[in-house]
Amino acid sequence: MDDAAFGRLLGDLLDRAHRAAPVELAALVDHAARTMGLAGAAVYLADVQQIHLVPLPATPGPEPAGEGTRDPEGIEDTLGGWAYRTQSVRISSEDHLTLWLPLLNGRERIGVLRLTADALDAATLSRCHTLARLVALVTASKAATSDAILKLVRTRPMSLQAELAWAFMPPLTIGTTDVTSSAVLEPAYEIGGDAFDHALDERHLHLGVIDAMGHDVASGLSSALALASCRCARRIDAGLAGIAAAVDQALATWAPERLLTAVFAQLDLATGRLTWANFGHPAPLLIRRHRVVPNALIRPAQLPLGLGPEYPAPTFRVDHAQLEPGDRLLIHTDGVTDGRGPSGELFGEARLIDTVVRATAAGEAAPEALHRLIRTILDHQNGRLTDDATILLAEWHPAA
Repeated sequence: MDDAAFGRLLGDLLDRAHRAAPVELAALVDHAARTMGLAGAAVYLADVQQIHLVPLPATPGPEPAGEGTRDPEGIEDTLGGWAYRTQSVRISSEDHLTLWLPLLNGRERIGVLRLTADALDAATLSRCHTLARLVALVTASKAATSDAILKLVRTRPMSLQAELAWAFMPPLTIGTTDVTSSAVLEPAYEIGGDAFDHALDERHLHLGVIDAMGHDVASGLSSALALASCRCARRIDAGLAGIAAAVDQALATWAPERLLTAVFAQLDLATGRLTWANFGHPAPLLIRRHRVVPNALIRPAQLPLGLGPEYPAPTFRVDHAQLEPGDRLLIHTDGVTDGRGPSGELFGEARLIDTVVRATAAGEAAPEALHRLIRTILDHQNGRLTDDATILLAEWHPAA
């Protein structure tokens, strides 16, 4: 296949995918792979907790039926999982060549593409990478509106408050050549009051981590209300103090007697200037050259938001710090450090710092560093968290 034929193949795949149902994607991708001269293809998506890679089912029809029914792949202990975690291609050669290529929607990891071939040359390998990039974009666009894909990547039912919380949150990872921001939340199927937000504009990365009081549907409503208020204020350039005022007023109006702690932050992507405001929340951590800078972002405490009219009218203080290229900012809720193991031992900030620093020293990207951290937290509590644990890790890595 020459470049012109490959271009027509991609155009045909994209055209068919626009009109295809989500359950038809696996067969379309397999047909494209076979047209390229490969032996077959299968698409795997990461489940909600990033434990398994679940195959999109192949469906019969006018297209080749794909590689048939396959079992999920473990993310921790398989070549497919390795490709997902490291965002790099992996190849095995037992009976035939098998390629595992990461599926990335921007900076967001969504799964892997499995390709099989009798032989590979450099041109075909390059086209496999291009096919994986197109498959990722098509799959991500379908997943946004597909209950079939959502059900596929869930291993059990989601609670009402968790369904509400996830509906309001952005993708777990966003980024550009200058910055990456990634987040994780557990227990993924029962989260109640925790939420996060991150977004980019032409100059800034905007961050928010929220911990609403309680662990019920009302907590989920409070965090959703706070996220909506934050975005409304941010999109009219109200600044961090304006965001805090909007959240505080919304809680007073629509969720009286409900309060929350929060950190809202803004990073100037050109200069590395960090601006943040902390309202009763654990202080963010600054990681520089594989070490946490002691007390770098600790400032005098401000009260939580939503305390109501019986407290004096709040004044919202904004703090500033200067980041260096390569610095990482970690924001977490108290469910991370306050989690207790079976013996009653707290997870604690020291263990949090040690895990993050080890991941940073190993050169792991932000999404994988958080994946390792949340697995450590779950292992500490035997997989049963008593409070929401939310972590956001942002890295400033300017291209210059």
